[in-house]
Amino acid sequence: MSDENQPSEHIIDVDENNFEEAVLQASFNVPVMVDFWAPWCNPCKMLMPVVTKLAEEFGGKFILAKVNVDENQQLATQHNARSVPTVKIFRNGAVVDEFMGAQPEGNVRKVLDNHIERESDQLRAQAGTLLQQGEIDEAIKQLQEANQQDPENPRVRMDMIAALFVKGDYENVEQAIRALPVEEKESTEIKEIENRLLFARAAADAPETESIKSALDKNPGDSDARYHLAARLVVSGEVEDALDELLTLMIRDREYGDDGARKGMLAILDSIEDHAVKGKWRRKMASAIL
Repeated sequence: MSDENQPSEHIIDVDENNFEEAVLQASFNVPVMVDFWAPWCNPCKMLMPVVTKLAEEFGGKFILAKVNVDENQQLATQHNARSVPTVKIFRNGAVVDEFMGAQPEGNVRKVLDNHIERESDQLRAQAGTLLQQGEIDEAIKQLQEANQQDPENPRVRMDMIAALFVKGDYENVEQAIRALPVEEKESTEIKEIENRLLFARAAADAPETESIKSALDKNPGDSDARYHLAARLVVSGEVEDALDELLTLMIRDREYGDDGARKGMLAILDSIEDHAVKGKWRRKMASAIL
């Protein structure tokens, strides 16, 4: 594991001086795999040849950045590398994936496949542009073509589900989610879509948001109206406002919808990545239940 004669220009040693440029900034161009290792670590000696081989094979589609934790303890602490080897994948300046311990090549390759750009990703980008322009059906056709070209690209599947949701084709959204591999079903993205799907169905037949608010102004005890307002807020992305309405409903009418307010809050919290936000609302729930 000598640092002499690096086998590839795509494999670099990183320290506190160049981490910003070599990892964070570089990750806006390609994924950067950061391997936190130590010279005394036997699992590190097993993993290093695997990630080195893949870096050479992929030829610049990702960068392997090696961090010696003995020499860069502050960097390891800052990035929560409590044990070695710890590997973190950076993309667009943030960690998007990670694993710990020595892993076989197949497992590491599978992690990389989730983040390295493929030809089908160009079709995904085109579909994203169409979606932003409101051309939903054309975007779906583009994603179908991408899936035919590259059925192993999980990002195409995720985008297809998102596009179907925007279209309001909830039955096909549910069908597509059921067809996903188990590990993809457990992703934050899918949990968020499942959460929004739950409330989208509730909001589908509900009055417009302003009408619901007017009804609540006249009758704050209208549980149906409050739940429908929460559903509308979730669909529009105003998640914390939705949690606030559901908390109020849970306090006012715990029996509504077979404890629907509490279940709704749990569904939302399950899809939130921000631990501070999640913790805040769990504490509020706990206080309300006591």
